Amino acid sequence: MPGTPRRTPGLRCEDARLIARDVLSTHHVGTPLVDDVLLVVSELVSNAIRHAGGVTDFRVWCPPGSVAVEVSDGSTLCPCPPGTPVESPGGFGWILVNRIADRTEIRSDHAGKTITAFLSLTPVA
Repeated sequence: MPGTPRRTPGLRCEDARLIARDVLSTHHVGTPLVDDVLLVVSELVSNAIRHAGGVTDFRVWCPPGSVAVEVSDGSTLCPCPPGTPVESPGGFGWILVNRIADRTEIRSDHAGKTITAFLSLTPVA
């Protein structure tokens, strides 16, 4: 299964987007979805850098019928939940990820957390 299972300490947003483009190109994913995936990649990676000390793992792969973006970091703190008051700083990127992705998962353990966003390859009517 082609994807990007990598240890990537110090990963930057632009590098993550290039990796994602390569995976999406290999799987012939169309432009509108590529744009959405790249936005999710940017938000998750930048949030890990800004709020959690950086990315510890990064992976993009295409399970049947979808694209998955997975970002791990060393913090056990979860992102600001959707619905955070406008007066509170941050949280808007997480809201955006949850609106674009069909589903998000957060797994946490003593080493940090992993956030996975799934985007459907099939447009929802």
